[in-house]
Amino acid sequence: MTVVGPFGLSVRDQALEADVQTGLSAVEAGLLDATKSEVPFITDAAQHLVKAGGKRFRPLLVMLAARFGDPYAPGVVPSAVVVELTHLATLYHDDVMDEADVRRGVPSANARWGNSVAVLTGDFLFARASHILADLGPEAVRIQAVAFERLVTGQILETAGPRDGRAPVEHYLDVMAGKTGSLVAVSCRFGAMMSGADERVVGVLTQYGERLGVAFQLADDVLDIASDSHESGKTPGTDLREGIPTLPVLLVRAQAEEHGLPEDLELVELLDGDLTDDARHAEALARLRVHPALEQARRDTVRYAEEARALLAPLPDCAAKAALEELCDAVVHRAG
Repeated sequence: MTVVGPFGLSVRDQALEADVQTGLSAVEAGLLDATKSEVPFITDAAQHLVKAGGKRFRPLLVMLAARFGDPYAPGVVPSAVVVELTHLATLYHDDVMDEADVRRGVPSANARWGNSVAVLTGDFLFARASHILADLGPEAVRIQAVAFERLVTGQILETAGPRDGRAPVEHYLDVMAGKTGSLVAVSCRFGAMMSGADERVVGVLTQYGERLGVAFQLADDVLDIASDSHESGKTPGTDLREGIPTLPVLLVRAQAEEHGLPEDLELVELLDGDLTDDARHAEALARLRVHPALEQARRDTVRYAEEARALLAPLPDCAAKAALEELCDAVVHRAG
């Protein structure tokens, strides 16, 4: 058994493994090339997160989706570079919004160079992604533009919060579909589309990516509470400390509002307090880890992952389909 990509994804087909590894190596080279500037300082800032590594989850999906057409088609690798550049750019901006100090085990760009440089570096990456997109044709540009609009809309809605009368959990799941699901969906869509796959296949893989993207984010939410390691790429409880609403916290609030149990109301009061205090943060984390809301968040993660898997049913059986199914298992395993 061999392994490629994030989460210990197993690929039992040697030819697929070799092709995916070759493709991801080409993407890595493309990322380094796309982040070079005539100004050395810009190159350092733009390559900061590229060189820090990462799961390359989105490029992996491009490579696997391309197996349903011609995986060696000229647009496959560039489209994978585009989605990863876009993802990286959002990380620069997210770290500014969240005032994060660390990303992927290294100081965040905003911590190292300041907010202005971090924001402008993210803009630089978006510009480079657009330059590559222009060579992939107007349809690719349109698809990316729609996805980017959804991504930004999701971020704005997260900041604005739910409208009056809208359930916060429902609002949050919609936000995740925009913020995370949209770009993962485009990864699958680009891979299939650039390979010349049948339109029906492109549609199936796009829907699969959307569901998998949400499951991926919800698994991160669970890990932020449940993990004692750095599986999520961040210190456990980071979102909690920074007051970022995640699914387990939103579920606790919903249960407290619906049932009014004293222990839930006490936990909500604790969550509303200053969680930058180490003792309060540790208590909140410990109580969330044994609260039924965490198990509900796990079930919701599994539901999205299983919906993603079910969408693959019409596709022909092949090594790539098996790998995409295993990604669903890997996401669930992360939240287990």
